[in-house]
Amino acid sequence: MVIGIMGAMPEEIEPIVSKLSNVKRHEVADNIYYTALYGSLDLVIAYSKIGKVFSALTAATMIERFGVRKMLFSGVAGAINPELAIGDLIAATKLCQHDLEITAFGHPYGYVPEGKVFVEADRSLLEIAAAVAGKKGIKLKRGIVATGDQFVADEERKRWIEETFGADALEMEGASVAVVCDAWRVPFFILRAISDAADMDAGFDFDTFLESSAKKSAEFIFAMLDEIDQAK
Repeated sequence: MVIGIMGAMPEEIEPIVSKLSNVKRHEVADNIYYTALYGSLDLVIAYSKIGKVFSALTAATMIERFGVRKMLFSGVAGAINPELAIGDLIAATKLCQHDLEITAFGHPYGYVPEGKVFVEADRSLLEIAAAVAGKKGIKLKRGIVATGDQFVADEERKRWIEETFGADALEMEGASVAVVCDAWRVPFFILRAISDAADMDAGFDFDTFLESSAKKSAEFIFAMLDEIDQAK
């Protein structure tokens, strides 16, 4: 089985690539993809670069060019839900695009014709994640993740996203990956480690906690891979 593992930034995939052996490097469509064997699983790993366009391109390339059949995304996010603290892990149950707006035509925020406001993550992968969290004694929260091509550092905007979409966390790639995977019927899972509170101090917190949060997410992804491999 071919499993795709994505992040947005080098720091988000480095803890994964560094633990693999016999890694091969591929250049496709102005991006770098790494392939390696982990147990009986063929892995394809890449960081997309930040934002919805790059992440959609990367996800589509992994599916079309490399034959990915399950997608795991590991990275960091800003919290909206006050119950989320720095370092917490959240698995997206569904994702939306908070900056998608054609309400002038009578459509709700986050919707375009023939599209969806929310794209739901794969239930079986969410169950695997819950099992991993239980075995490791890790508190894994579930919730709605909102994606947009904006680094949100404004309290008013944050509250609007929470009220409009019921979102628990914010980031810049998850929903676009979800849209691509949904179109190709590829099961996907989005894991985010909370690195900031998405407020005016977000830049400081992000810089401080990016590395440790990415490592925590990577360890969780490896445990999920073990479960997937054993279930084959």
